[in-house]
Amino acid sequence: MTDAFWSEVMGTGLLVLLGTGVVANVILPKNKGFDGGWLLINFGWGFAVMAGVFASFKSGAHLNPAVTAGIWASGADEFAPGIPVTAANGFYYVVAQMLGAALGALLCFIAYKKHFDEDADGATKLAVFSTGPAIRSYGWNFITEVIGTFVLVFVILCFAKSPAALGPLPVAFLVVGIGASLGGPTGYAINPARDLGPRIAHALLPIRGKGSSDWSYSWVPVAGPLVGGVIGGLVASAYVV
Repeated sequence: MTDAFWSEVMGTGLLVLLGTGVVANVILPKNKGFDGGWLLINFGWGFAVMAGVFASFKSGAHLNPAVTAGIWASGADEFAPGIPVTAANGFYYVVAQMLGAALGALLCFIAYKKHFDEDADGATKLAVFSTGPAIRSYGWNFITEVIGTFVLVFVILCFAKSPAALGPLPVAFLVVGIGASLGGPTGYAINPARDLGPRIAHALLPIRGKGSSDWSYSWVPVAGPLVGGVIGGLVASAYVV
């Protein structure tokens, strides 16, 4: 479990570093990738997931409490080879994911420090770290996150049963596809650690002109993905033979 813990820290850290990094590149002033567009962000997040999956092979590459919850809901015996599905092990996975996400956000801040010092507004700086809705409607935003995370977890569990032994690259394209199709309303957190860990980092870091961390919205990208992940696991357990 010690190896699995640090595997999840490393994998989730790389995921968040590269994912928040592509957002910073696109939306913070004076970057070479400035105004690169939504699809650049989608592809950046997709390949960030791929890097995280490769790096966290020892833990089964969950990188996401919603995936951990989905595996539990699916009735699986193990989170990864040799790691049984228990409440304690699930807790260790989630703590590792949160720690890795916060560290990844910290490294992104360090990499883009001079650009955070420029005169972007506080909401733009927060958007590097965490998601926010295009139209704020907590109930509908919650439903969007449930749907997007259901797709993520259900398809990942289908991948696991594929005779083609699909690896990290299809997962990367799955994340790109979810972002391109379902990401517009909320920014597609689809991962509680990916949103909450960086949001905590945003609240603590000395970011010039950072403004609010938008805690009133913070429950949506946590609760929505957890519900979607559990539904994805339950449906996969009935669907995947």
